[in-house]
Amino acid sequence: MAEKLRLGGMALRNGLLVHGPTHWAAAVRRHDGTIATASGHKPRVHAVEKLPGVRGVVRLGEAMVVIPLVKRALPETRLPFQDAKVLGAMFAAAAGGRLLRRHGTGPGVETAAAAISLLPSVVALRGGELAAYHGVEHKAIAAYETDANDAADVAKEHDRCGSHLMAPLLASNLAGAALLRRALVRPGPAAQLAVGVASLGLAVEVFVWSERHAGSRTARALRRPGHELQRVLGTREPTAEQLEVGRAALAEILRVEVPPVQAS
Repeated sequence: MAEKLRLGGMALRNGLLVHGPTHWAAAVRRHDGTIATASGHKPRVHAVEKLPGVRGVVRLGEAMVVIPLVKRALPETRLPFQDAKVLGAMFAAAAGGRLLRRHGTGPGVETAAAAISLLPSVVALRGGELAAYHGVEHKAIAAYETDANDAADVAKEHDRCGSHLMAPLLASNLAGAALLRRALVRPGPAAQLAVGVASLGLAVEVFVWSERHAGSRTARALRRPGHELQRVLGTREPTAEQLEVGRAALAEILRVEVPPVQAS
């Protein structure tokens, strides 16, 4: 049996972007009801695979670089943040976080700032089809991984969802902010950025560890907040038409990716 490709993805407002080992593929529903697909090579940095804390940040950066490539190939693509309400929430969250940190310090302030930073995601998921296409992402990938006959039959929550980064990211941010306050009387933006990047790197390493030790009690506990976030807010059961878009994106990534057994 051929080894399964490791796939990831990102929900779009009108479709799905899937990441493979070397390529990306996307499918979107046009305004006229037809489905458009596109694919391309992923930019890769190969010198960081064995650098814990760095590799995760670089991989996330690579995923962000793909977004304009998708938009160029499929101009009909509607990105998660491509909405006036979401952009307004992003501005409000950034301003609110700065205001909190300017007038206070301590774990309570950092916790409140972290909670405010989630506002844009909540606004994006509560309106439109984004939460449903997030469900499409999980179902399409899980159906491929488990050889399910129909993506509609699998769960809309997935163990590799980015929501599992939230708990370790919040914990590492709070710990990093506490250390920063001990080291510096008035931490500047550069120091705060460094803590944020380091926290993200640590959260990704926790994410990877949880995947490698999926059956352990610790991994299940670490994933519980993410699963609940997906179940309650992050995903919604998709329609048959939305699942059709997911199948198109999956078919395209499987078309352009070389199976691992052939690449070796």
